Amino acid sequence: MGSVTGAVLKTLLLLSTQNWNRVVAGNSYDCDEPLVSALSQASFSSSSELSSSHGPGFARLNRRDGAGGWSPLVSNKYQWLQIDLGERMEITAVATQGGYGSSNWVTSYLLMFSDSGRNWKQYRQEDSIWGFSGNANADSVVYYRLQPSIKARFLRFLPLEWNPKGRIGMRIEAFGCAYRSEVVDLDGKSSLLYRFDQKSLSPMKDIISLKFKTMQSDGVLLHQEGQNGDHITLELKRGKLFLLINSGEAKLPSTHSLINLTLGSLLDDQHWHSVLVQRLGKQVNFTVDEHRHRFHAQGEFNYLDLDYEISFGGIPAPGKSVSFPHKNFHGCLENLYYNGVDIIDLAKRQKPQIIAKGNVSFSCSQPQSVPVTFLSSKSYLALPGSSGEEEISATFQFRTWNKAGLLLFSELQLVSGGLLLFLNDGKLKLNLYQPGKLPSDITAGAGLNDGQWHSISLSAKRHHLSVVVDGQLTSVAPSLGPEQIYSGGTYYFGGCPGNSFGSKCKNPPGGFQGCMRLISISNKAVDLISVQQGSLGNFSDLQIDSCGITDRCLPNYCEHGGECSQSWNTFHCNCANTGYRGATCHNSIYEQSCEAYKHRGNTSGFYYVDSDGSGPLEPFLLYCNMTETAWTIIQHNGSDLTRVRNTNPDNPYAGFFEYTASMEQLQATINHAEHCEQELTYYCKKSRLVNKPDGTPLSWWVGRTNETQTYWGGSLPDPQKCTCGLEGNCIDSQYYCNCDADRNEWTNDTGFLSYKEHLPVTKIVITDTGRPHSEAAYKLGPLLCRGDRSFWNSASFNTEASYLHFPTFHGELSADVSFFFKTTASSGVFLENLGITDFIRIELRSPTVVTFSFDVGNGPFEISVRSPTRFNDNQWHHVRVERNMKEASIRVDQLSPKTQPAPADGHVLLQLNSQLFVEHSDVDQETALAGAQGFQGCLSAVQLSHVAPLKAALRPSRPAPITVSGHVTESSCVAQAGTDATSRERTHSFADHSGTRDDREPLANAIKSDSAVIGGLIAVVIFILLCIAAIAVRIYQQKRLYKRNEAKRSENVDSAEAVLKSELNIQNAVSENQKEYFF
Repeated sequence: MGSVTGAVLKTLLLLSTQNWNRVVAGNSYDCDEPLVSALSQASFSSSSELSSSHGPGFARLNRRDGAGGWSPLVSNKYQWLQIDLGERMEITAVATQGGYGSSNWVTSYLLMFSDSGRNWKQYRQEDSIWGFSGNANADSVVYYRLQPSIKARFLRFLPLEWNPKGRIGMRIEAFGCAYRSEVVDLDGKSSLLYRFDQKSLSPMKDIISLKFKTMQSDGVLLHQEGQNGDHITLELKRGKLFLLINSGEAKLPSTHSLINLTLGSLLDDQHWHSVLVQRLGKQVNFTVDEHRHRFHAQGEFNYLDLDYEISFGGIPAPGKSVSFPHKNFHGCLENLYYNGVDIIDLAKRQKPQIIAKGNVSFSCSQPQSVPVTFLSSKSYLALPGSSGEEEISATFQFRTWNKAGLLLFSELQLVSGGLLLFLNDGKLKLNLYQPGKLPSDITAGAGLNDGQWHSISLSAKRHHLSVVVDGQLTSVAPSLGPEQIYSGGTYYFGGCPGNSFGSKCKNPPGGFQGCMRLISISNKAVDLISVQQGSLGNFSDLQIDSCGITDRCLPNYCEHGGECSQSWNTFHCNCANTGYRGATCHNSIYEQSCEAYKHRGNTSGFYYVDSDGSGPLEPFLLYCNMTETAWTIIQHNGSDLTRVRNTNPDNPYAGFFEYTASMEQLQATINHAEHCEQELTYYCKKSRLVNKPDGTPLSWWVGRTNETQTYWGGSLPDPQKCTCGLEGNCIDSQYYCNCDADRNEWTNDTGFLSYKEHLPVTKIVITDTGRPHSEAAYKLGPLLCRGDRSFWNSASFNTEASYLHFPTFHGELSADVSFFFKTTASSGVFLENLGITDFIRIELRSPTVVTFSFDVGNGPFEISVRSPTRFNDNQWHHVRVERNMKEASIRVDQLSPKTQPAPADGHVLLQLNSQLFVEHSDVDQETALAGAQGFQGCLSAVQLSHVAPLKAALRPSRPAPITVSGHVTESSCVAQAGTDATSRERTHSFADHSGTRDDREPLANAIKSDSAVIGGLIAVVIFILLCIAAIAVRIYQQKRLYKRNEAKRSENVDSAEAVLKSELNIQNAVSENQKEYFF
């Protein structure tokens, strides 16, 4: 029943998501009408125009009016073309052309949007792409579908690059449809309280959707609570959204009944952000803009006991369950729906279900602060002040991720000194220096590079020097203040102009990268729009009326719990204590198996193993027993002998086993292994495994598939059978298990369970020990595995036309490829996967060069490792390639790795759509022209992220979408490439696990006569058979030794087992082979 309920809830969740997407999309399924062509001339504006016939009103797509398009007076990166659509619209696509019949066109541009014509926001692709590719000539039209769409009234096109033989020229169109919405404005003291009918409340289901925009970093968006401590709160804190759901009396975050999710960043940017909260039973979906967090609650969480009211914008009357300090929301809400009810519409119509508290209006006010973005370390803003004043004073706000950068420099008049205000290690430093005097310094604040807005106010005058940071005053003693000060007239914000400008501005910490706003000099506000229009001050490399800060740690591309930090241009991952390394903490520092540790020469001991490599599973500790075979040993909490009495089918005994690894880690370890087994020792006295009359099982065990198993140690997975039943030597021939004989004496059914899909054992149930003298005892050994199916797999490609086709390789944001190769060929492609424009390729470019080539949309890159010796020496060489958000890298053997940093704001998604070719010879035209050929040789231990493709191709456990072409065989590659396949050994044979690589190489001076070859082949076959026989004997001896050692250890430490042994020894009728059963 539970599974059916879960399926229904998942279906409801999916349907509700689809319905909400339709709401926020605003008729996006039929939303592609041209929006610009019918606008009046007054709807177009621009930074400048070359002439009246080149004005912005002539910028309609496919029109030839005027000079055939818009062109600015000067072609530089500070020009723009703006469209006023008259009201907020949904824009789903844009299109551009150059100026008609001219050499004027734009080859790349930025797209900005705004509700008010102020505070512009840049549209970004893939969350990190700055620009759109434009036109290659004057008349062709280039379209871009906007996903997601834009909801805005104003659009602005900012040319970045243009035809170098012409100038900027544009004709444009936007496509979309009308956007309808309900809006409410809350002033930080107001809120809406919705009271609903008891029948409409579902304790298991809530769906809440809304959009909001604000300049405040804190505020409660919604709150609902109950009498017993249950509550749901959605709150904005430091520009991030926190969803808190409390079920029951949970007070601590560690309890199962508390959910605390965080999404979003920099949400106080006065732009619209969409929110969706879905709660269906234990499943919670939390979505902010394009970021989604899915959470499945543990424990008893399907029910919330909530009151029949919910508050939006604040908590009007602090209740029983809310102990945290909170601020009301100050900003605008749009399209606010609670379980399908339009809350704002009810409020506008003054319905009795809605109580409006405080000042509530139904239009969204537009604060007129104008931010400015300092785009690079060479950016600066020079503003005039009053020269000769006896005080230097300024106020402003800033936000940045950089630890250092100049905020303000002001030159002193009459002397060559100056005043510097700058960031150093995230702290604010104010420095006043004058010739012949000790500098006056102030340090204030800390962690000011956190991306939040910080307010600064500084003052320097006679015997006074002070700075206020976020309301905290810091000043120097009057005796240390300047004796006299006269302002120099110009204030430099963010940086200094070049030396050629003759400025005395000094910039020891480097330029500032970030945003500023609300700049005032000598208590007079600075009009930054006048700066933009060129009528006030001057600047370089600024973006005025927009704050272009982005959070490069959202989403967090640091894997495996790596800690993300950032600067303006990039992010960094701290991988300490994660067990991983690399630019994004992608590469495990641990091996995937004991087999791999043994291959490195390690001896027996405890090791951390990362069973899925770079996959999501964490490393865990286990014991590796390095005999001829590397045995993996994973312990659990039930290794002691346990005796069971007084049970029956109505009162069963259940023993549970908890392992030192999670079930996912265990499953990955078992799947990697060649063989796994677990000894289950089961003693019985007048205790049956099966009820003979009706076949009902009386005892059973459960494995990782959570299915009941009724076969016992040593048996194949046949129901209700034991080893003696298969071998025909049960103590009573009419039964398949010794215990089913139901004798009043100790016997057992003991052996190794080795069917991998059922391991490990997680539970044992015993129900037949309730009769007089009836008893059972059991003991479960550790999980034992050997071999590594991923490590020991090799394929031999005998011709250039040999290759394997696999499904498309998915590594959009992060991927790694590693393999061993050996060859005598001088070149060849190891692996290739293509997209429409994207691709990856790894190849032997020449006998001494291995190259990794790729394109993720920023143009092709390649990095190569060059060796002083030849790679085609018929020896094994190891290649590891990784590509992530930070960089691409390649390493071959122990040679120095080569890296290629990723562009700070380039494309990031690797989009492939063709099949993955391994040992590819049917290459594309570019590769063919470069002389690349199909690879001829051997590959081994191929890993694509945490997938082993050769294992799937050469040892398929189930049908797989893999194509094999040409002569591709599984091989240990001990023979030279090109020899007959019949002389090759299987890589996973024991012979290949021992000895050095050189031991397995073929003889250099082989006899070439036919008789010698035939005789040699016979000798090789006999030798291999003898080796296999010897190894099999050795393994058998080791297993017997292992069993004896385990038995001895248990006898010494386990008192329960010692008691049982004593009872067994004094039995009257002990058969000769019973001792083998027990010890």
